[in-house]
Amino acid sequence: MSNSLHFDALVIDGHCDTIGEQLSGKRWLGDRSDEGHIDLPRLREGGVDVQFFACYVPVPYQRHGAATHALARLDQLHLLAEHLPDQLVIARTTDDIRQAKAEGKIAAIAGLEGAEALDGEIGLLRQFYRLGVRNLGLAWNFRNAACDGVSERRSGGGLTEFGVAVVQECNRLGILIDVSHLAPAGLEDVLALSEDPIIASHSNAFALCDHPRNLTDSQLTEIAAKGGVIGVTFVNAFLRRAQPETATIAHVIDHLDYMLALVGEDHVAIGSDFDGCTPPSDLNDTTAYPRITALLQERGYADVTIRKILGENFMRVFERVWK
Repeated sequence: MSNSLHFDALVIDGHCDTIGEQLSGKRWLGDRSDEGHIDLPRLREGGVDVQFFACYVPVPYQRHGAATHALARLDQLHLLAEHLPDQLVIARTTDDIRQAKAEGKIAAIAGLEGAEALDGEIGLLRQFYRLGVRNLGLAWNFRNAACDGVSERRSGGGLTEFGVAVVQECNRLGILIDVSHLAPAGLEDVLALSEDPIIASHSNAFALCDHPRNLTDSQLTEIAAKGGVIGVTFVNAFLRRAQPETATIAHVIDHLDYMLALVGEDHVAIGSDFDGCTPPSDLNDTTAYPRITALLQERGYADVTIRKILGENFMRVFERVWK
């Protein structure tokens, strides 16, 4: 089948950890590499127009130096945009995304993965917003000042008082709230508290793969009922828990199929987790993205549905949340 639909569509990837590759000095993301999963040339080859870049804070920094490390990652994204303004823009508005697409540039969405970077200070959330952050993942598996991550689910803990303030300030500022990695009680708190739709940027269906990072039917349905979006991810252990090494791109499509049937075509997207995971061997970097579109076409999905999955669903939420 032709790739014309894929390259015409607005394609948004809801999560990657790639900026850490540049911070570590492994590679400059403006150059094409055979290492890792994402760089600007390969994003263009894969027809990806908009890439979420997570400022993840590794575990050793989470209790000391979290804000500094997150700022160092954010600085690398700004450096990339400053050095290559003809190729990359940091999107603060939906108009920035549309303009980038029209001009053949890639739009980067800056995000925090885990509220550790806030150091328990709501003023830092406002500072990150001023620096272009438009997406906040509240947790990365463990406990922080705002909430418990999914690895702390035994405690039954949800949002702390600081976490409540973070959600409210995100709503006020126009920062998208991301609940991937969040413990179940925290997810319920966010659903009850947030005035805006939320996303789970990189989570799969628990019914197909019973990994604790995946979402139950009830959680998927609640996120959709609030107008939110779930990004199916390429993490092989979230696709096939028992034999992750046997996961293929077909399993990604299976999770898309399942969620589309459960919550409908307006609430499903893609969040690769590239450069933060081991993906299927036949989905080995971002240049493979057109194959997802081709497989969706082969399974009989209409062009309008495929466009929603590839990017329009995320854009609808951006329109609602971003100020």
